[in-house]
Amino acid sequence: MKRSLVRYHVLFAIELATRRVDILGIVSEPNGPWMEQIARNVTDVFSGFLRNKKYFIIDRDPRFTKKFRKMISESGVDVIRLSRRSPNLNAYAERFVRSIKEECLGRMIFFSEKQLRAAVREYVEHYHLERNHQGIENQLIDGVPKPWDQGDEFVRESRLGGLLNYYRMAA
Repeated sequence: MKRSLVRYHVLFAIELATRRVDILGIVSEPNGPWMEQIARNVTDVFSGFLRNKKYFIIDRDPRFTKKFRKMISESGVDVIRLSRRSPNLNAYAERFVRSIKEECLGRMIFFSEKQLRAAVREYVEHYHLERNHQGIENQLIDGVPKPWDQGDEFVRESRLGGLLNYYRMAA
């Protein structure tokens, strides 16, 4: 059996106020039915990403079909499409893409979709719990900041075999 390279698409959403990222799906060939399932998932009244949200900002990617946008709108969320060729209007999302590529995906070679999914999951956990964010005053998104007392020892912790590192105070 002959194998070749496969490109995977990672669809994510980011909450602008908190910078919290949600991976909506990973697939090799995104199509209409897959995007419709994503729309159902994000508008789920119990656990959907758009629960209690007013707006959903998207770019002009053709994968965001009319049916996809209609399904989001029917849930009571306004869909806002960015202007053509305006990457700076989506700066937070562009920054997340740059961060995950530079800090994780660009440094690894994946031999399976399972490995890609595991790496993305680990990076998002690191992004939320352990990585400081300059845009929100060097705070953590979900993690609890530790008090920094002088003279205490620090321990380096890592994820993905040492690719992602962070520091914490020794117990």
